[in-house]
Amino acid sequence: MIAWLGMYDMAPLRAANDRFWIGIRRALGYGPATLSREADPWEVWQSPDLLLAQTCGLPYRIRLHRTVTLVATPDYGLPGCPPGHYNSVLVVRADAAGETPEDFAGGTLAYNEALSQSGWAAPSTFFAARGIGFADLLRTGAHAASARAVAEGRADVAGIDALTWALLCAHDPVTDALRVIGATEPTPALPFVTAAGRDPAPLRDALRTAVRTLAAEDRAALHLRGIEVLPPSAYLSVPTPPPPGA
Repeated sequence: MIAWLGMYDMAPLRAANDRFWIGIRRALGYGPATLSREADPWEVWQSPDLLLAQTCGLPYRIRLHRTVTLVATPDYGLPGCPPGHYNSVLVVRADAAGETPEDFAGGTLAYNEALSQSGWAAPSTFFAARGIGFADLLRTGAHAASARAVAEGRADVAGIDALTWALLCAHDPVTDALRVIGATEPTPALPFVTAAGRDPAPLRDALRTAVRTLAAEDRAALHLRGIEVLPPSAYLSVPTPPPPGA
């Protein structure tokens, strides 16, 4: 069996994520002793041995909903977002001229990857709705790398997952060189999934128990407020923009 919580697993959070998994496993009564950290995420998400993993809304929407079972959605208590939802903050250099997203039209947009809801789909939808275009796109491979690209002047603006932004603000001084100029509309947060055919109910119960019994400092570090159950339609109804360069 495989357990993977790699979406928010930066080095300062790994011990808290380990304790979160221990709580899930204890409540469930079975499962691997430790989290997988070295495996490729797509291999994890599509493995018949998958017990529990967190994925992104865009991969779930375009591919994974056919091959996994939706379990539940974490609530991170993010500002301006309903329970179980998140959004992206739009960041620019702190010393950049301009106060609104429109002021950065025609520049360079950094994005982590094309299959990211918060790094590509949400910002792309936001900018397209406002008629804002960019001369160049810069693929960085990670939200933290997008933030660094903007801070270093290689890009003008980036969309960063709001939880990742909060974590970067707590753990990475790169955010001192950046400021937020807007935010996208909330969409369902990154879901927990299990292999197709596996009963999600025991996993939901175990997640709720693990959040409730997790030490307060670990809940605060992971920004975990609770567990929500959203239907697949909540994810499948989110707009999917064209991929970069289309």
